[in-house]
Amino acid sequence: MPDTSSGVDLPHTEDTPAEARFYVVAVGASAGGLDALERFFHGLPARSGAAYVVIQHLSPDHKSMMGNLLGRHTGMPVVTVEDGMDIKPDRVHLIPPASVMSVSRSQLRLSPKNPRGLTLPIDLFFTALAREFGKYAIGVVLSGTGSDGTRGAVAINDAGGLLLAQEPESAKFDGMPRSVIATGLVDGTLPPEELGPRVMDHISQAPRPRIRPPEEGITADRQSALEETMHLLQQQGGIDFREYKPATVMRRIERRMQVRHVPDLENYARLLDGDRTELNALRRELLIPVTSFFRDPVAFEVLAQTAIDTIVKERGENQPIRIWVPGASTGEEAYSIAILFAEACARARRWPPIKLFATDVEQHNVDFGSAGVFSEAITTEVSPERLEQWFYKRGNHFVIKNEIRQNIVFARHNLLQDPPFTRMDLVSCRNLLIYFRTEAQERALRRLQYALAPGGFLFLGSSETLAQLQTDFTAVNSKAKVFRILRHVALPLDTGASQLQRLAGAAHAHPRRHSHKDRQLTDAAAIEAGESVLLRSYAPTSLLLNGNQELMHVFGDVSHYLRIGEGAVTLDLAKLLPPALAPVAQALLHKTARGHEPLRSDLLTMQLPDGSSERLRLVARSVSLDQGEPHLLLSFEPDTAPVDETLARGSAIETMNMDQEHAERVQTLERELAATRESLQATIEELETANEELQATNEELMASNEELQSSNEELQSVNEELYTVNAENQEKIEILNRLNADLDNMAKAAAIATIFVDANLLLTRFTPEATSLFKIRDGDIGRSIEDFTNLLDYPEFVAELKRTIADGEMSQREIRAANGRLYLLRVLPYAVREREARGAVATFVDVTVLRDAERLQAVLDSLPEHVALLDDDGEVKMINRAWREFAAAHDAAGGLGSRYPEAWAGEKGFDEPQESQLRDGLDALIGGASETFSMIYPYHGDDGERWFAMHAAPIVHGNGGIVVSHVDITRWYRGATPA
Repeated sequence: MPDTSSGVDLPHTEDTPAEARFYVVAVGASAGGLDALERFFHGLPARSGAAYVVIQHLSPDHKSMMGNLLGRHTGMPVVTVEDGMDIKPDRVHLIPPASVMSVSRSQLRLSPKNPRGLTLPIDLFFTALAREFGKYAIGVVLSGTGSDGTRGAVAINDAGGLLLAQEPESAKFDGMPRSVIATGLVDGTLPPEELGPRVMDHISQAPRPRIRPPEEGITADRQSALEETMHLLQQQGGIDFREYKPATVMRRIERRMQVRHVPDLENYARLLDGDRTELNALRRELLIPVTSFFRDPVAFEVLAQTAIDTIVKERGENQPIRIWVPGASTGEEAYSIAILFAEACARARRWPPIKLFATDVEQHNVDFGSAGVFSEAITTEVSPERLEQWFYKRGNHFVIKNEIRQNIVFARHNLLQDPPFTRMDLVSCRNLLIYFRTEAQERALRRLQYALAPGGFLFLGSSETLAQLQTDFTAVNSKAKVFRILRHVALPLDTGASQLQRLAGAAHAHPRRHSHKDRQLTDAAAIEAGESVLLRSYAPTSLLLNGNQELMHVFGDVSHYLRIGEGAVTLDLAKLLPPALAPVAQALLHKTARGHEPLRSDLLTMQLPDGSSERLRLVARSVSLDQGEPHLLLSFEPDTAPVDETLARGSAIETMNMDQEHAERVQTLERELAATRESLQATIEELETANEELQATNEELMASNEELQSSNEELQSVNEELYTVNAENQEKIEILNRLNADLDNMAKAAAIATIFVDANLLLTRFTPEATSLFKIRDGDIGRSIEDFTNLLDYPEFVAELKRTIADGEMSQREIRAANGRLYLLRVLPYAVREREARGAVATFVDVTVLRDAERLQAVLDSLPEHVALLDDDGEVKMINRAWREFAAAHDAAGGLGSRYPEAWAGEKGFDEPQESQLRDGLDALIGGASETFSMIYPYHGDDGERWFAMHAAPIVHGNGGIVVSHVDITRWYRGATPA
């Protein structure tokens, strides 16, 4: 049952459990939600103090990559939920595939997803979160199809939590955002990247002190602000919220103040005065449409078995059944009761007219209910059989069928201010009275009692009572709150203080008019009383009947002539008259109705209850009306004196010969019965044949329809899941494309010829450098490597590839090519996954320069002279073996990177003049002043004096440098020099 007329939220735990004082942000997304989720989490800090739970429609047949994808957009850890996992702040919790999730206290609970039926995981989690965390719950609805999340969003708003939705224009699929926005309860509609900061803004607010109601001593300024707020609400929507319980009204006002960041009630009242949008939002907060189909199924089952079945069985074919559902919200309860009545009529095989009045104080709710279009969320409330029988599918919505909709009238109505409906067989007012103040509750109950017809039923909510009206009702079922009225209130009702004041004002303004009217009413009452005395004194006791021979009015005392038997009460005359009079009366009335002439019966003797007998005649007359069908009047004329036969024959009323009339009537009925039997038999045979064909066709259609509906639901669910998987795959493909680009660029930078082949030696990939060795091009991918000529001087190359693929071991060797280059061939096994067929990758590293350098080094090492290569700074870059051995023998640095001349012979190599001459000569070479430099000098070592010839020349190369050689000329020098 909705709570709209009550204007406040359902009772719930005011705060969350003591151990859960952090906010929980539940994010619901479906098709197209991956991009929105990434943008949402990108705008959140790593430490916000709130926990995040992501609920998606995931495919049960595919492993979700959502954790890896979201982890790249948030600094918070991202975990996949396991049953019983604690909710922790600053962590993202992901729903696993093939599961539905709820929350109990601060733990997440998982249950298997129904593989056949439609499940709404976002609705389920939002509802559980609102129940457990109350005002600490935050719901965010992102891109998706359908309406999952709408019912749960209402629960979060009802609990005092924050509700946000993605801007539909920014969503790839706007079904879910638009559905939740249509409730009018969303606190913010923003693009995904702005929703994160909005959540942080809400979380970071300091707790505000509660506004105390007037009874607790609120200050004069706040009292004035509160009164101003109530006045604005009443002026704008015609609803006086002063009639509602202050605590719950204050709680909803405080929530709007927190959403709008207003520090106190005085400023909020000023905001309301200038912002009609916020005033409408506050009114919607106070009129939350928390409702559902068959809410509290056990109570509705009791209502159907007691009140509804009784009403249908006792009602005549042409007597309408009248039902009133005040506070109907968006119509779910009204449609539920209408469905129960339709089912009861089908069981009883009686179809009296049904008129159900569904009223609500909010026009938006009236319009919504009147449309009769509901989201797919009702599949969790309405059984598949009822969905099949009373609804039809239109897109992602269910529409009530016309056979139910035509029985319901939706209207705007305020239970506390507008006059009530009347002559109702059933009034259903559930979970509405508990939000009124005590005096308003009593006034509303009086109105409901006034609305009920004698013997009518009242259906209340589980937390509601009859208060002071206990003695006026009897409990049909106390637990289900089904009551039946005992004492009907027929007096005019108090319609509220405002109405009384208007009536009082009118009375003072027109005293003469009222005095004259009172005198007219007194005269009319006297005339009516006189007519009543004359009727009782001279007119015979009579009964006024309608065309169906049902009692409408009684003239005089009929206690002698009418009997009320056991069982259900009826107005059928045949069941009210004694057995001695009933057949005679029926014959008279039947003939009078057909001929419109008055008829009198013969004298009849009737046994009275006290044992005596009375002789009387029955007289039937037709009562013609200007409009409508004629009525009948049956009079009882006691036989108080002998009847003059001559006078009787001359009378205008014919005395009917009952024996003759009975005989003629019987013959006529027998002929009609025989003809009817023959016609009926033929009709039955035709109907049986047609019924069998229709039944077979109907069964086939029902089976086909069920299969199509089931297939449609499965396809829709699979479509959403595939879209989610596709989005994840697109993200993965983008990552792979980047990796592929990195690999291509790395291969180009390395400039190494490389080819890839699969297990069948089919070419799968190659680098541009490979084209210098193999005659291949881009279009050759997929061809066998054996089909291509190559420049390799290695006939065993293909056999080498096969061995590597078979053995899974790497091999390498140097080979020559026809281009004169030398290559290091390395062949490695290559497999994408374990236990899959291997391929191979072959790389060709050009080592020609390396081998030339090694050959040059060998040539230098074979020379007896000491040879070194220096750069322009005198640093040794290359030496031969003779230099290295000489330097080692004379404690010189000698190695690469050392400085010349210390690198050759250390401190003993040159004296100061020689070293200066050497440096000047080298500088001249480096500067280009000379082309060569030579000198002869002695070397004084531990083994005595030795003479060397030093020669230096520049290296003709782009990097420059000097080549230096030292030749031992001791023997030559001593032989040429005189002793």
